[in-house]
Amino acid sequence: METIKKITSNLYETDYLQWIESNLEKLRQKNYQEVDWENLLEEIEDMGKRERRALESNLIVLLLHLLKWQYQPEKRTGSWERSILEHRRRIKKALKESPSLKPYLSTIIDESYSEAIKQAKAETQLPLDTFPQQCPYPLISILDEQFFE
Repeated sequence: METIKKITSNLYETDYLQWIESNLEKLRQKNYQEVDWENLLEEIEDMGKRERRALESNLIVLLLHLLKWQYQPEKRTGSWERSILEHRRRIKKALKESPSLKPYLSTIIDESYSEAIKQAKAETQLPLDTFPQQCPYPLISILDEQFFE
């Protein structure tokens, strides 16, 4: 049995998709002794981290484009508007699929806004102090499709 575990664990390193399929089949067959538990648990933990990172990334991009939309109205483009719509959609979808992310979203707004103003400064070439140091947009407005249309 130790050899099987070693092979399964090695499969994790060499063929990730096959490793997933192999472990899924073992779980379906209730063959729990042969499941690569160590890597499986690590992957499940990483899935949660990826969901949170994706949410944060989408929030930063959304805030960035809201800032550019507000502080450079003369340079508004369809791509900014599409980005605003797309990242709102992604955030709403993530919250719908994983409602437990809602409290997390509230905890990352300040840090995400801080990152967004750094990027806004770099992209707009406006001085950093052009942008409020605290996020001027309530979360409900950030996600509101009518906000900044």
